[in-house]
Amino acid sequence: MDDLNAPLGQGAAPQRRFPIARLAAQGLASILGAALVGFLLWAALMRDPLGGEPTAAALIPPAQTAQAPAAQPEPRLDQPAPGTPADGGVTTGGSQTITIIDGSSGKRQEVVIASSEGKRGTGDARALEPSRHGPIPRIASDGRRPSEIYARKPDAGTRNPDGPRIAIVVGGLGVSATTTANALSKLPGAITFAFTPYGADLDTHVSQAREKGHEVLLQVPMEPYDYPDNDPGPQTLLSSLSSEQNVDRLHWLFSRIQGYVGVMNFMGARFTASDNALAPVLRELSKRGLIYVDDGTSPRSQAGQIAGANKLPYAKAEVVIDAVPSAAEIDSALKRLETLARGRGVVVGYSSALPASIDRIAKWAKAAQGRGIVLIPVTAAAVRARST
Repeated sequence: MDDLNAPLGQGAAPQRRFPIARLAAQGLASILGAALVGFLLWAALMRDPLGGEPTAAALIPPAQTAQAPAAQPEPRLDQPAPGTPADGGVTTGGSQTITIIDGSSGKRQEVVIASSEGKRGTGDARALEPSRHGPIPRIASDGRRPSEIYARKPDAGTRNPDGPRIAIVVGGLGVSATTTANALSKLPGAITFAFTPYGADLDTHVSQAREKGHEVLLQVPMEPYDYPDNDPGPQTLLSSLSSEQNVDRLHWLFSRIQGYVGVMNFMGARFTASDNALAPVLRELSKRGLIYVDDGTSPRSQAGQIAGANKLPYAKAEVVIDAVPSAAEIDSALKRLETLARGRGVVVGYSSALPASIDRIAKWAKAAQGRGIVLIPVTAAAVRARST
């Protein structure tokens, strides 16, 4: 029977078909099987003790040893300094370099902060107590305050002791050795020196200032309105922190130097305008026998009222001498200071340690005595605390 006449499906040999999908599956299975066999052979021969766990290799330069400390990144002022706990305290350690940013000019200044460990201070042991940050001031057991112990003795040879009295505070010292040396060499001892808490050789500068008869203030960085664009430095007192955090930061700042009669704000327009933020700080100053000096740069400062309520000796600068840092404007401000002194009896002026400011104040001070002006340290101008 031929194929044309045969019934459908009968007499014809079945045809074998191999779909493409079946071929692909068989090929993939073969490849996976070969890979498995290869892996088992490799594991048996290599005897890897880590069992195939990921590992990493690092190249160590020959000069580096196990004892060499790892390099630390330069700290930023908008972040806690190395060793700064979340509550704002700082554990003492090695020196570090920080950058202070001037918000008005954008100028950045590198400053070295020395460790407080092993510091040979210039303070009176009777008026110091230990803290986790280092020695900080206190009222001595005999009742004497640091503001009394470190106060400058009055001049015995003053020509006109009852004349108009002027106290001038020059701030921003300690950061630059050149600027500090300039102030030490040119300004008379009756001028009060205010030191920032940052600098590599603060103890030496403070000792030199006191040896030359200057009273010393500690400038405490406080929050300005444009913080952190304008950043006073590490451990700045902030209105957003709790009173405990700010007092702990204050203790760190206290430990930077010794031998000061009191504290002056460094910036701080926002902080000093807040009763809730400023009051605990000024209470702490009163508790420790210090004075507080307002630099007069912020008209919103509440320091005067809070100081009075806490029996804290207080002074405020009536004239910012170099608000406009030109020779003519500085001379004009000094004349205004004289006029106020003749009317009120006692006034306080504040100046930064700009070279032009130091030169003009030094020249003015030499001639002021001949006009009957008496230069006094800032403790002599502070309103005294009431007796307890």
